[in-house]
Amino acid sequence: MKYPILEKGATIGITAPSSGVEAELHDLIKSACDRMEQKGYSIICGDTVWTQEKAKSAPAKIRAAEFTDMMQNEQIQAIIPPWGGELLIEILEYIDFEQMKNKWVLGYSDLSVLLMAITLKTGIATAHGTNIIDLRGEVTDETTAMWETVLSTKPGEEVRQYSSNKFQKNWQHDNPSPCVFHLTEETEWKTTTNKDVKIEGRLLGGCIDVIRHLIGTPYGDVADFRKKYTNGEPILWYLENCELTTADLRRSLVQMRLAGWFEGCSGIMFGRSPANQPVDNYTAEDIYEELSAELQVPIIYDIDCGHVPPQITFINGAFAEVEVENGKGMVLQRFI
Repeated sequence: MKYPILEKGATIGITAPSSGVEAELHDLIKSACDRMEQKGYSIICGDTVWTQEKAKSAPAKIRAAEFTDMMQNEQIQAIIPPWGGELLIEILEYIDFEQMKNKWVLGYSDLSVLLMAITLKTGIATAHGTNIIDLRGEVTDETTAMWETVLSTKPGEEVRQYSSNKFQKNWQHDNPSPCVFHLTEETEWKTTTNKDVKIEGRLLGGCIDVIRHLIGTPYGDVADFRKKYTNGEPILWYLENCELTTADLRRSLVQMRLAGWFEGCSGIMFGRSPANQPVDNYTAEDIYEELSAELQVPIIYDIDCGHVPPQITFINGAFAEVEVENGKGMVLQRFI
């Protein structure tokens, strides 16, 4: 594995390989850039950040070219898109993965397609966590704020994160707060056995709505990644559901299993989800129990990951130890 490092005063590139920011929301990205500059970072914003039409920031080749330029730019140490979107998968065929520089790409939602493709194809670690727009607040909650510490961890070192105290149940865009999120609900990490759990393995994952579409493509070869980069270690998956019904979530997990993605799997973690509404009394908890029985691995759910913030920063490719005890979680990631 190759681990980038974020240094103090680094230059951060902001590009929109999925969705850009509509004109009426430009103040959000400007506020985020100002906040990052106050923290000592330099910012380079690409043209795609400021445009959005027909479910994308720009045509696929333009998005791919801007991302590639930032990856090649020696001045830029990290790339953090404004947010996710819908159609990132369109750009993969226009990206030269063999020329990738060793630098961080941080994001979630549709961005997890790019993160996973980079790690699987190149062995460069990528960061699943906050987007740049959610860093615009006067203060940042402890869980989200760990993105800096995690990305500053040096190869060979380790970093520890803990479950949040509270999470945000609903987005309240019409009620801005100093820390962006409204953290009101008690966080509880759960297991299918209702017992404490400890799992370890190489991390892979993201938003299941979109990473499932990598199955069967040159960008979703999990078996090749395991052969080249894991030293025979198991994969510890983290997944989050943005919009899938429970039936579609189940179909997607079965497809992943049939495609071999869960071979050599030590466990699966699922993020909190606003989409986990039952279909004909079929619940997300039912799915977790069925999957645990099929794979004979522990499953943890309602973790800090995805569209119900705050988020732990998970590093694709890092070796992790995850513990759940009395509803609280700990994630230790080793950059080895």
